This record gives sequence, structure tokens and C-alpha cells, in this order.
Amino acid sequence: MSTPTAAATSKGLEGVVAAQTRLSDVRGDIGQLIYCGYDINELAGKVTYEEVVHLLHHNHLPNAKELAELKATLAQFRDIPQGVIDIICKLPKETPPMNAIRTAVSALGCFDTTSEDDSQHAQRRKALRLISQVPVVTAYFHRNRQGLPLVAPDANLGEAANFLWMINGTLPTKDMEATMDVCYVLHADHGMNASTFSARVTIATLSDMYSAITTAIGTLKGPLHGGANEGVIKMLHEIGSLEKVDGWVADALAQKKKIMGIGHRVYKVLDPRAPHLKKMAQILSSQLGEPKWIQMSERIAELMLTKKNLHANVDFYSATVYYSLGIPTDLFTPIFAISRTSGWTAHVLEQLADNRLIRPQSQYTGPVGLKVVPIQQR
Repeated sequence: MSTPTAAATSKGLEGVVAAQTRLSDVRGDIGQLIYCGYDINELAGKVTYEEVVHLLHHNHLPNAKELAELKATLAQFRDIPQGVIDIICKLPKETPPMNAIRTAVSALGCFDTTSEDDSQHAQRRKALRLISQVPVVTAYFHRNRQGLPLVAPDANLGEAANFLWMINGTLPTKDMEATMDVCYVLHADHGMNASTFSARVTIATLSDMYSAITTAIGTLKGPLHGGANEGVIKMLHEIGSLEKVDGWVADALAQKKKIMGIGHRVYKVLDPRAPHLKKMAQILSSQLGEPKWIQMSERIAELMLTKKNLHANVDFYSATVYYSLGIPTDLFTPIFAISRTSGWTAHVLEQLADNRLIRPQSQYTGPVGLKVVPIQQR
């Protein structure tokens, strides 16, 4: 096998095409995101998250019968094995939520008697089970760490409403449900991002669905991927008020500090998901009578576009939306994981349908020809 040359290497695999996919396409030069042929602007606010799950898994939007069957299946799969609940409840209350979810998903695989069944039917069932159960384990961990009783899932509620019900113990308003549902739609898939790639790498070894999604959750946790949205709220709190924004941004730029939620590895223009989240943040801020967060966000976005020609990304406004819904900051990334499980599982199924082990090469840059010196002489 030939050794790759320096010209053939690409740090971070930038520009390298690792797979063909029908699922989603990120067109960063024109700010477009496509799910199975549909522009995200055509889907957001027009279809529910469950419809997007069906789209990603079956390559078409469901009819009424297919949607009803999918919703019934997801509701049926929400019951968590008692052994997994016990594990969740025994975790230290200070455990970072993404660590707890990663552990819970791994445990779910241990309690699923079909975890090693690699038939297509079993793989699809496992995918739907995970889509249904990731929000449940997230809610159970959050309630338990607060010392509150666990809230059982409600089969009459859709995915977005059920999650809000389970973390708060009260039924969400229609506006809250609709807002969360759109957030789910916007985060469902996003091309060959780091966590999706890691899930495909894992399943390409013919490991199991639970291992692949556990891998993806661990990857999403990082602040350069899903964890960025938590950094946005921390930044807004650090700034404190609208009148301090200009000075804070100027100081941050002078010190070459990263402005969280600004810029994107792929999008060279505005992230197409950002306007939808910005609009929801504006509406929520108006309803709640606490406009300073969105006002600060808008000013930061304006300054960064003017000074650095960088646009706000999906994390920038999703943070304000979640915060306005009363969701704790450290649950922002778990919500990302809840939604993205639909995309991850769809990619896993796609990888399995035409699998080849993902095994890139590396370019060795170390020395050669070294000789062992006896330990007494080192």
C-alpha cells in the first residue's frame, strides 16, 4: 500500500468526501440545508418532527396512516427498562447530562434482547426505540438530579410535547410545543458532521446500533460541536446587559477570543436555520417580557457581521430559545442529541445498506531508524 503524500492529506478531513448519502446536504456557499430533497425552509413550521423522522428513514413524507402508525410506535417504545432507570437514578447528581445520556444509551443496549440482531427489521425497530427513549432518559436524569419524582411519558403527546411534559411535570402550551417541535426539525440532520461521521465509523465495523449512537453522543458533547449552544448563554450572562455588548465584543476581538455561536465550519453565508430560531426567540422574548437576551444577541450578530463578516449559526439563537422556555443551560446539548438521534439512526441504516469499513490512512511524520539504548544508559 502506498504511503499518502503531503498533498493528499487533509487536516480534519476538510474537503474529503467520506460517503454518498440521500439524507441531507449542507450547501455552505449559498446557505442551504436540504433533507431528502426538501429545503429546510420548506419543512420548518410546515411539518412536525415525526414527519421528518419518517422522511429521513423512508425518503418520503408520510401520509396520514403512516404518520399515525409512526407516532403510535414511538409512544409505545417510551417505556424504559427498570434496570436503566436504576442506573440513571444512581448517577451522581452533578454528572454532566451528556455523560448521563451517553451512559443510559449504552445501558439500553444491554437490556435490549435484540441489540445484536442485525436483520433490517430489527435495526429499524432499534432506531425508532432510540429516537423514542433518548428524550425519556434525559428527562428522568434531569428530574432525579433535582430530587423530583419521575414523570411518566404520556402516549397522547407528540415527541416535543412529551419531553416538555416529562421535564417540567406540567403540560406545555401550544406555543411551547410548536417551538420545541420546530427546534427538533431544524436539528434533525446536518450532512456529514462530526457526530454523524463517528456513528457511521462505528456501525461500519458491524458493531451495533446502540454503540453507534453512544459514539455519536460522545462526539456531540464537545464544545466545538453540540456544546457550543451552552457557551452562548454563558457569554450573554458574562456580558450582562445590552449597553455592555459593544465594549465586550471589542475586547474579545482584541484578545482573539472565540465568540460562541458565530461562524460555521461549512456555512460561508447565513446558516439557514438561524432565521427560524431568531424569529422564535423574538416571539418568546415578547411573550415573556424579557427582551434583553434577544436584544443582546441581535447586537452581537450585527457587530460580528460588520467587523468580521461572520454570521450567527444555529447555536446562537437556539440557546436563547431554550433559555426562554425555561430549560436549564446544561440541557441545551442533550436537546440537540434528542433531535439528532433521528438523523444519526438514519445514517446508521444507510451505512449498513451498502457498508464498507471506514479506514482512512494517516501520514507518518515521526522519526525512523531509531535504535534501542539499554535502560541503564538512557
